[in-house]
Amino acid sequence: MPTVIHNRFAVSFDYPVHFTDNAFDPASDLLCGVFDRLGEKRVHRVAAFVDAGLAEARPGLEASIRAYAHAHEDAFELTMEPLRIPGGCKAKNDVAIIQNIVFALGNLHMDRQSFVLAIGGGSMLDATGLAASLIHRGLRLVRMPSTVLAQCDAGIGVKNGIDHHGQKNFMGTFAPPFAVVNDVSLLTSLPPRERVGGLAEAVKVAVIRDGAFFARLETDAPALAAGEPAPLRRAIEDAAAIHLRQICTGGDPFEFGSARPLDFGHWAGHRLEILSGHAIAHGQGVAVGMALDTVYAKRAGLLPEADAARVLALIGALGLPRFLPELEMRRPDGELEVVRGIGDFREHLGGRLCITLPTAIGRTVEVHSMDEALIEAAIGELRTLNHKT
Repeated sequence: MPTVIHNRFAVSFDYPVHFTDNAFDPASDLLCGVFDRLGEKRVHRVAAFVDAGLAEARPGLEASIRAYAHAHEDAFELTMEPLRIPGGCKAKNDVAIIQNIVFALGNLHMDRQSFVLAIGGGSMLDATGLAASLIHRGLRLVRMPSTVLAQCDAGIGVKNGIDHHGQKNFMGTFAPPFAVVNDVSLLTSLPPRERVGGLAEAVKVAVIRDGAFFARLETDAPALAAGEPAPLRRAIEDAAAIHLRQICTGGDPFEFGSARPLDFGHWAGHRLEILSGHAIAHGQGVAVGMALDTVYAKRAGLLPEADAARVLALIGALGLPRFLPELEMRRPDGELEVVRGIGDFREHLGGRLCITLPTAIGRTVEVHSMDEALIEAAIGELRTLNHKT
């Protein structure tokens, strides 16, 4: 007779997300506390990787890292000179970058109690985190996100990954970081497009989870669009808190199920990025994806017109796009190219298609199919809105 042994166990994950200013000031001991948060009371080995774009925008950053390590040599050892890693779409689309990081860490003989310190935008953090998660089945990763988008979303969660096979995040792992340090000083060199693009993730969580936060974003929209520091930091902290609440209490942090509310607007946004050859940045793609799903929900009778108008108005007030020409690209058979994003989304999720649509500001529903005629009509409405503005 066949036999079976059923096994069930749970693994508890615990990591802090710190909000600070100028973490590499030698007078600050925050990073030392991060490395020793388990109370091991020893000198920790740390390999630092820096987003190349960030390093170019902040020429003194690598020297600051070295100076900080020298000032705190009783707490941690910098095992190599900070190594620059390409950021942006290159980080997300080049498997050789993962191999280079693995090679560098292997040469240092890093063990599972060693640290990888990754400082950069979301794409660079994704690539570095993926490499770190593969070595000895996981080194300790400390992320220091350097963009609004990464501090709101990509840098604070439990996922790592790169694009491959024509799909977003086709290769990746679930591997929570050891800690995250959101340093507001790293945002000062961001160009306006990147700063504004990151706010799309704040809008996203406000629409799906928190009407009060949405109202604050409406009030602060002019200041946020202008890049005023205090409202920006407040928006990042609020958005991060909502993201983390969903991850920790939503019941599916590693996405074993098919529903993914935190990906509102992403099925179209990801497809737009691919169609543009990554000329469309993630935040701008998600903004248009949210606009499309908002109008679709309104036309499907799920979302009141007044709420849809508020969502579209906030996206525009922040300086984010609500329409891009790639929405109207077609295949030889006449099918909208963006619609292929639905299939990619279902494949990535597995199982039944689940797309999150708003039913009110702060509330959502999961739908399991999308009407292409309604998608076409929604695109037409966004095109008309774009021409009016």
